[in-house]
Amino acid sequence: MLPPPDLEVVIVSHGAEELLRRCLRSLELHPPSCAMRVTVVDSGSPDATADMVEREFPWALLVRAANIGFSAANNVVLRHNEAAAVLLLNPDTEVYAGTLDTALARLYSDQRIGMVGCKLVTETGELDHACKRSFPTPLGALAHFTGIGRAKGASGSLSQYRATHLGDDEAGEVDAVNGAFMLCRAEAIATAGLLDEGYWLYMEDLDWCARFWRAGWKVFYEPAGVALHVKGGSSGKRRRPRQEIAFHRGMGRFYRRFDAPRHSPLLNAAVYLGIAAKLAISLTITAAQDR
Repeated sequence: MLPPPDLEVVIVSHGAEELLRRCLRSLELHPPSCAMRVTVVDSGSPDATADMVEREFPWALLVRAANIGFSAANNVVLRHNEAAAVLLLNPDTEVYAGTLDTALARLYSDQRIGMVGCKLVTETGELDHACKRSFPTPLGALAHFTGIGRAKGASGSLSQYRATHLGDDEAGEVDAVNGAFMLCRAEAIATAGLLDEGYWLYMEDLDWCARFWRAGWKVFYEPAGVALHVKGGSSGKRRRPRQEIAFHRGMGRFYRRFDAPRHSPLLNAAVYLGIAAKLAISLTITAAQDR
């Protein structure tokens, strides 16, 4: 029986064959200095993704599963993890030389750090602003989704969702990092719990970060480690109706669990109405684009 690795990398993939190939090659080219095991959970891919992994990357463990959702698919591995650290990595990412060692060094630099996210960049070299986030306030969320909070020069209260208090190249604590790259201490997972399977897709990363903080663990952004993120590559550049519904249900679930108890019934009703209105608009746009 092989000894447990120092780092377990979990990649959940659904029909992202070429992107997953590039992701696995990057891990092959730029492994950490410690013992690493990579597990790919093929979540009901409609193409030959699983066969490709089996054929081209025999060193990776392959788990074939139904399309059970991002949280549940990751939990298949997390539930039986024996490694000291676990990296949840999207198939639409690529790590560079030193990315994993830099993130691991940050994770172990402070025994209170439970999760580390790296700097994610797009194919054009721009920052993927979702790599560091603050928990959204009702105003911050409204500003973000209307675009006002993403505009240059937006005030802190409007742009807060992007954790603008911290520079893009400044290491520091943040409320949340992106689910595309989440390096976690196994001890922290044991106390915070597994990913919430009530989220089928989207918002589960924000929820997990909130639970890490509640369990007494820090979430840290480390820009010295960089990874490519093909934004929307694993879920599609444009969300389908089921994905839109899952995204907005996730928004409502997160707000209900972490924010609603602190706010008035009137504000809560306004937030839920806003989420429903945004969903209706998104579904209308999606239907029009499909014509």
